[in-house]
Amino acid sequence: MAALRTRRLAPLAIAATAGLVLAACGDDDDSDAAGDALDGVSVTVGSKDFTENILLGEMLVLALENEGADVTNQVNLGGTVVNRESLENGDIDVYPEYNGTGWTVHLGNEDPSNDPTELYEVTAEADLDENGIRWVGTSPFNNTYGFVSSPEATEENGGAFDVESMFEYVNDNPDASVCMESEFPDRPDGLVLFEEFAGSEIPDDQQQILDTGLIYTETEANACTFGEVFTTDGRIEALDITLVEDPGAAILYNVSYTWDDETYQEAAETLEDISVQIIDSLDQETMASLNAQVDVDGDPAEDVAQAHLEEIGLL
Repeated sequence: MAALRTRRLAPLAIAATAGLVLAACGDDDDSDAAGDALDGVSVTVGSKDFTENILLGEMLVLALENEGADVTNQVNLGGTVVNRESLENGDIDVYPEYNGTGWTVHLGNEDPSNDPTELYEVTAEADLDENGIRWVGTSPFNNTYGFVSSPEATEENGGAFDVESMFEYVNDNPDASVCMESEFPDRPDGLVLFEEFAGSEIPDDQQQILDTGLIYTETEANACTFGEVFTTDGRIEALDITLVEDPGAAILYNVSYTWDDETYQEAAETLEDISVQIIDSLDQETMASLNAQVDVDGDPAEDVAQAHLEEIGLL
C-alpha cells in the first residue's frame, strides 16, 4: 500500500508515572480503595456493539469510576456511525475506535500506512486539528479483517495458508467456498484488498454470505473452506480453525480511546494515564483471550473487564 504523506503528531502529554492516578487509590494496605483524582469530572462512555469494543468501554467505565468520576455508561451504544456522531454531537465524551477506521472512514483518506505508529500519529493529529477529537493510546493488538481455514483444508495444505496460497487453493478447487459477512465483498477495506494483494479474485459462485457467528462454526464444520473473521476474535483459538497468515493485505486496526478534547482537558493527565494503561495492557493474545471469555465461556463483559483491571492494578 502507498505510504502516507509525512505528518507527525506532537508527543502527547503523558503523566510521568502511573502514580499520578494511582497515588489516590489509598495506602499500600488497601489497594482496592477508590481514588478521587476525577472528583467533579463527568464522563459519558460509549462503545460499539461487539464484544471487544464493549469490553474496552466497560474497562474505561470501571477505571474512571474508581478515580471518582461521575460516569454515565452508554457502552454497547451501536455501530461506528452511531458512536462517532454521538461523540461529535456531545452525547458521549469517549469511545474506543480503530486507527484504520479513523483514517479511512472518519477522515475520508485512502492508502493507510501499514506502520501502526505512523497510522496512529497521522490519524490522531488530523482528527484533533479538524474535529477536536483526541486519540489516546494505541493498542499492541491489531483487530483487522482476516480469514481462517477449515480443518480439512488446513490438513490438506499441511498447515496454515497465507493469503496467496489461499487464493490459489480457491481457484484450483471449484468446490471450495469462502464465507463472508454481507458487507465484506463491497467494503473498500474488505475483500478487494485481499484480491489486490493476491493478484486474483474469488469467483462469485464460490462466495457464500453468512451471519458473523455462523462463519466460525460453519468453517469449523468444513461447510466453509475459508471464513472471513476478525483476527482478535476468541473463537479462532477456541475452535478447530486456523488463521490465514497475512503479510500485509489488510488495513491495520489498532484501537485508541477517542475523546472529546474539551472533556479530556478537564483532567488531561489522569484521563490519559488511565486510557494508556488499559490500552497498553492489551496485546493480541490477551485481547483474544478476553474476547473468548465472553463469546465462548459466556462470562459477562463487565466481570471480564473488572478482572482484567484488577490484574493490571487499575482496581
